[in-house]
Amino acid sequence: MSLGSAATPHETLPAPPSVLSGPSSAYGPSGALIPALVIVGAGPRATGVLERIAANAPELLDGARLDIHLVDPHPPGGGRIWRHDQSRLLWMNSMAEDVTMFSDDSVTHEGPVRPGPSLAEWADLVRTGALTVDLDPETAAELAGLTGQTFASRRLQSAYLRWVYERALAALPPHITVHEHRRRAVRVSGPRDGRQQVWLADGPTPLLADLVVLALGHLDAEPDDEQRALASFAAEHQLTYLPPEFTADSDLTGLRPGEPVIVRGFGLAFIDLMVLLTEGRGGRYTDDGPGGTLTYHPSGREPVLHVGSRRGVPYHSKLGYPLRGEAPPLPRFFGPAQVDAVLARPGPRDFRRDVWPLIEKELGFAHYHRLFTAHPHRTAVDWRDFEEKYAACDPGGPALRALVAASVPDPADRLDLDALDRPLAGLRYDGADALQDGLRGYIEADLARAHDPAHSPDLAVFLALLSVYGQLTRLGDLGPWWHGFFSYVASGPPGPRLRGLLALSRAGVVRFLGADLTVTADPERGVFRAAGASVPGHAVEARALVEARLPAPSVTRSRDPLLRGLHTDGAAATPAGLLAVSPADARVLDRTGRPHPRRFAIGAPTDARSSGAFARPRTNAPAFRQNDATARALLTFLRDASCRAPLSA
Repeated sequence: MSLGSAATPHETLPAPPSVLSGPSSAYGPSGALIPALVIVGAGPRATGVLERIAANAPELLDGARLDIHLVDPHPPGGGRIWRHDQSRLLWMNSMAEDVTMFSDDSVTHEGPVRPGPSLAEWADLVRTGALTVDLDPETAAELAGLTGQTFASRRLQSAYLRWVYERALAALPPHITVHEHRRRAVRVSGPRDGRQQVWLADGPTPLLADLVVLALGHLDAEPDDEQRALASFAAEHQLTYLPPEFTADSDLTGLRPGEPVIVRGFGLAFIDLMVLLTEGRGGRYTDDGPGGTLTYHPSGREPVLHVGSRRGVPYHSKLGYPLRGEAPPLPRFFGPAQVDAVLARPGPRDFRRDVWPLIEKELGFAHYHRLFTAHPHRTAVDWRDFEEKYAACDPGGPALRALVAASVPDPADRLDLDALDRPLAGLRYDGADALQDGLRGYIEADLARAHDPAHSPDLAVFLALLSVYGQLTRLGDLGPWWHGFFSYVASGPPGPRLRGLLALSRAGVVRFLGADLTVTADPERGVFRAAGASVPGHAVEARALVEARLPAPSVTRSRDPLLRGLHTDGAAATPAGLLAVSPADARVLDRTGRPHPRRFAIGAPTDARSSGAFARPRTNAPAFRQNDATARALLTFLRDASCRAPLSA
């Protein structure tokens, strides 16, 4: 792929700085030591930090030289998760117009805004010839037909991310040199007040760094006790067990045609698995039913997927309509002032007690603001009157429930977060076939609602969830429930994927197991057994079990030796196993809460993780704010340290 000459039809990029492979001398021509920054990881978070370094360097580095070492065995830009080398059938779960790597004037950071195109805008620039990008024929054909409402393949997103990376390189001042190392970093050592050593796999000598940034993304993890027991059982009985992992990397050959497979997990990892085991094995869809109903035509190579989870339903469909009219003014009940108050409370924080009521009130405010302003005929009072009384009510209390009941006549128009979270709670079906019919009806209703602007309060809640996520990064580790709830409501699959799921269900390739799924090993029969609460007494046996989810981030169980080594050397981990970092600038914290002056970490393994490395335009994305704060902290340290004493100390 080559970098085009312009980011927009009228913007000419500067010539890129030197980009070298492998180690380089740490000394300039005069013999002076050149400051060095090592970034471990070359995916979109690392690219975002590079872009912010380029934006802030003219102000903070003042022409000083800097070597940046980028360490990752995978190609820069996409990194492992977004690499080109994966199935063309795997999609993003956001529309092309909702994906950008660039900040805008909605982002509250100190550095300058450097606008850039969203994925959809970038594709337009390539199509019109304003940008020149080398693409393989399949990806080029996809780009030719891309619209703002298209769900692009991960291959196409990989091309966009590679272009963003190259643009970030081109925007760096000429005195900054980037060195690419296509290897794995395995250890960081060095004193708090001196240069760090970053050791590479099979490397005899380390990279010397004044500062280190970990931008590791999603990592593999060692199995927990249950997973070890299931893997051991599978080995003993010649079964197939796939632990939590990135689905594109899974070896699916053990999932044999026609045989039952128990799948635990109903989120995006399941959708990827479903695609790879159906279309990926030669099956096809035809769109030949009323209202766009799909029919699946099996190839005969598919297994039968029996899927269930805690909720028992797939993640909610992505919404299929734009916002029209007034957006809810956010944040309202969960903004910086409320976060300050939570942080100021003495003692340990409890998410359900201290944080969730504020989130609940914020989501409700967004929902009812949209209902009253966009659909006033479905309300019984004036918005101003409702808003004043709503503000005075305690979250979730009887006064608020009474206000909503008196002001919103139809219960279907009221926000019920408990029912949203657990739609099958208490429901029981008379047999497995009745469950299949019931779940298909649920998915059909979800699809219809997600594409009907009459339910636009759902879009307001989605926007409020994004706003809430942006505030929560300051609070650190909140436990796993919140992230799962956010993903379930706001980060579900594209509508076409759920249409495909319905077709697979009708064809018998997918069977639903319902809510509160339990999986056990049956040593007498030598099989896995799965049962859900939705059909009492019903169970399924299979010789294959797939954990359809990414491994939970864990410092102690990570398969990344660098991350484990940091913890062994004193870096703090939260109760949920996340690497603890300073919310201000992402410095790694030790077990006394003291920030390391030379080590930083951003992204999924940390307690300041955001909802993604890229974001919807104009949403003040927390990742963009984090990238800017980290880049400015890096550059400020290098500037100030070079004035005080030699960086080689």
